[in-house]
This record gives sequence, C-alpha cells and structure tokens, in this order.
Amino acid sequence: MTPELPQLSKDGLRRFAELRSDAISTVTAQFYEDHASVYAQFGERGKQACREDLGFHLEFLRPVLEFGLVAPMVEYLRWLAGVLSTRDIPGEHLSLSLDWLGEFFQARMEPSDAAVVAAAIAAIQGDLRDRFPPEPASYAKMPFAWPECPAFEEALLAGNRRSASDLIDAGLERGEGLVAAELHIIQPALYSIGQKWQRNEVSVAQEHLATAIAQSVMVQKLPGCVQSPPNGKKVLLACVEGNHHDVGLQMVSDGFQLGGWEVGYLGADVPTSSLVQYAGDWKPDLIGLSVSFAQQLQAAKTVISRLDQSFGQSRPAIMIGGLAVNNFDWLAGRIGADAWRQDAEAAVTFADQLPASPGTN
Repeated sequence: MTPELPQLSKDGLRRFAELRSDAISTVTAQFYEDHASVYAQFGERGKQACREDLGFHLEFLRPVLEFGLVAPMVEYLRWLAGVLSTRDIPGEHLSLSLDWLGEFFQARMEPSDAAVVAAAIAAIQGDLRDRFPPEPASYAKMPFAWPECPAFEEALLAGNRRSASDLIDAGLERGEGLVAAELHIIQPALYSIGQKWQRNEVSVAQEHLATAIAQSVMVQKLPGCVQSPPNGKKVLLACVEGNHHDVGLQMVSDGFQLGGWEVGYLGADVPTSSLVQYAGDWKPDLIGLSVSFAQQLQAAKTVISRLDQSFGQSRPAIMIGGLAVNNFDWLAGRIGADAWRQDAEAAVTFADQLPASPGTN
C-alpha cells in the first residue's frame, strides 16, 4: 500500500543524519537524569546499551521519514519491548524514548521538516499502541513449509550437517528441484530460527551455525542438479552495502544458474562504488539487489541512482528483493527499481521474459 505519510526533504534527511549523534547523547542523558532510580544500577554499560538502542531507533526511523515505511520500525519496537522487559525497564520508557527523540529533532530542524518528524513519530506511536503487547510477527511473506522442514530446522540447531543434507535429498528424490527445496525447506527453517533468536530461545552462535550449514548444503547440492542450456544472458546479483544476509540471494543465484543464465554473484555487503563499477565493466542484462532491512533502502536507492548515471538509456533492468521489500511492492518504484520479486522462482520467471539489455554485447 502506498504510504500517506509526508516524506522528509533532501536537506531534512541531511540534517537528520547530522543530528544523529547529538540526539543519542541527549536522550541517553535525559533517561539517566529523569529516571536515575531505574538506570543508575546499570552504570556505564547501561549507558552504552541505551545509546545502541537509540541508534537502532534512528536507523529504523529514517525509512519512515524517507519512504513512509512504518511497519518495520513497529515490529522492531515490539521485539525490543520484550527484550527490555527482561531488564526490568518499564514498558512506557519505549514510548518515552520516541517522544524525546521527536522533541529533539523538531527543535533543531526547519519547521516543514520538523512537521514530518512529528507525523512519523505519531504514526509509529499509534501503530505501536494498536498492536501492543502481542508477540511480534514477521512481516516477511513466509513460503509454505514441506514436511521435511521441522526436522531440517532441528538438524541445523543441532549442528548436524549430514542429517540436514539427507533431508534436502529427500525433497530432491521426489523430483522436486533444488530451488524449490531451498524455498520450502531451508527458507522456512531459517525464518523460524530467526524468530526463535528474537525470543531468546536460541543463541547467536546457534543462529550463525544454522546459516552456515544451510549455505554449505546448498553449495553441495548445486553441482548435481540438471542445468538448462546457456541462454546467452547475464545477471549480476549483490546484497547492497550494509546487508550481510546473503542466503536468499544465494538461492536466487542457484535459480538463475540452473536456468541457463551466466551469474555474477557478488555476495553480501557490496560497496556501492564497487558494484556500480563492476556492472559497468561486465554489462549484465539484469541486476538483482537484495535488501534485508528497511535501513538499507537508502543504499539500494543510491546504487540505482548511480547505475542510472553510469548507464544512461542503456541501463539494464533492476530487480529488488529481500525481507525489507517483500510486503511492500510499491517500494520498487519508489527507489527507482523496475520490479521486485519475493523469491528465487519468481525472480527467474520474471527475468526469462526480459529482452536482452541494450547495453550488453
């Protein structure tokens, strides 16, 4: 749905970024002055944790100000409320932090931009009240899980690589393709593990191990799969700068490779300048960008703008995907992309219908 919130001007966004550090320091000090009985017990470590939380507030707030994207911030705040409750921090302090941040920026920005900040904070507070306190639900569109998925998740959490591999084989032996097995076994399992990490039911180490095993199984299975004949087209795939979550992009890469495309897979956290330069040298027919979190949308927008400048009329089509955009199809046009697709199968189907890029050889 297209957002109705006003958006911050370029100068306003620049000013917002300039004020970030001062905002964090000011609101942290305010908590320790006005609620010393709650926070004094945490000492300097508590101040650092408070600063980190406020920093995340601002990372999620920027997409609200720039794109009108409220839902990711609300989901983050609902999750944070649960975390703070385990530290015996009053739930109303979460809302108070938003009020104080809003007051800080409104006092230091131009009136028109201050009004945008005020509207954003009001929308967040209203949505948070409407949806609190139920447990936060993922705003990602979850692919349906095959029967092997629960056992696969259990194998990942146990660090059992062999069992995980055997469960993917079970899906392949039924005649299902690798990409389908990735979408309906691996992806739901990793989503579930991520949600358990948010609820403090699994450790960071377990989550990292699960991801590593899943990726290694994908790499192991790919060479044994039947590939379509080369179609003469090239696709460049990359996670935008700041996005370190590349499992989904690897699935997309597998889909294109098995579909006969030549794949340039750049992986996670690709610097914007390097991505644009490589695209100019390699001249793909399609560029796929992965965006996991709302705060990475600005990086995607910058990449697309730089590609427009570099290629001009010969720019290849740009497709975006990832957790940050899967429930917000209007975002593709907002940041300058040509399309969005929510999974590897849909991405390849879309791409196969594209003509060769005018910039390719």
